[in-house]
Amino acid sequence: MTALTPADVDLTTVLADAHLDNPVMTASGCAAAGQELHQFFDVSELGAVVTKSVMRDPRSGRPTPRMAETPSGMLNSIGLQGPGITAFLARDLPWLLQHDARPIVSIAGSSLGEYAELARRVGNTPGVAALEVNISCPNVENRGSVFACDPFQAARAVAAVRRDTPRGVPVFAKLSPDVTSIVEVAEAVMEAGADGLVLINTLLGMHIDLTTLRPLLGGGTGGLSGPAIRPVAVRAVWQVAAALPGVPIIGVGGIRTGADALEFLLAGASAVQVGTVIFNDPSAPRRVIAELRADLAVRGFAKASDAVGFAHRSTPGST
Repeated sequence: MTALTPADVDLTTVLADAHLDNPVMTASGCAAAGQELHQFFDVSELGAVVTKSVMRDPRSGRPTPRMAETPSGMLNSIGLQGPGITAFLARDLPWLLQHDARPIVSIAGSSLGEYAELARRVGNTPGVAALEVNISCPNVENRGSVFACDPFQAARAVAAVRRDTPRGVPVFAKLSPDVTSIVEVAEAVMEAGADGLVLINTLLGMHIDLTTLRPLLGGGTGGLSGPAIRPVAVRAVWQVAAALPGVPIIGVGGIRTGADALEFLLAGASAVQVGTVIFNDPSAPRRVIAELRADLAVRGFAKASDAVGFAHRSTPGST
């Protein structure tokens, strides 16, 4: 490998039709629509800002308490609280575009009709870099089952989004690790028209309060995120990249450093999202960009894209 300096490294990334300056994004739900982070650094420095999942109607979310600290992570039970799509398009999305950010809008619905409507309204708004389809929501049309936990239902949701999203706006399906075979779900949503995948969403967890002897979270269960889930996320990226070579993958789960991000790239991700660490280090996404650049240089990768899937190659030591 040739000795490089960080300045020599090309971080540009292509995800289907989305061209990004670097592969580092926020993770949905950890930075709202970017305005909170902007006081710490210019959000236009990121490859993309992934918004908190937006639903069709305003939503108050789940009962409190909604968050709990766990070893090497946290549980959250926010319940997709938000102002709804009309307020998002009137306020949050224009702010991102005015600040030269590249918005990837996360959408969530409880029915196929909601997903389709969100796809039409967001996908036809100029400036949107891509849609992230959060299919970890209960499907009210199928007795409350979670879309992402059934390949057929996951595919139906993604097909509804893809059908109503203009070509040129990539659609990425965000998958749950709480399944027997994430590869099976990945194959189903890709066949349904997804342009790429986001791996992974949180794992379902619970924390019992030993004072009250009851679940601490108001909603009972919550999503586990943070460093504790990183090995699970890397495994999911590895398995899906091996099964579906060439499919654009965005890796997410417990990324705190550039080295963590590089691990995801080596496993097969073309980009990464930084989430939970933002709560105690709001400038983490920008730091991860700098550290990733340095880590790539040290290992002789002139381009971030050269590292994507490198761990799968049978001849280590050559780029």
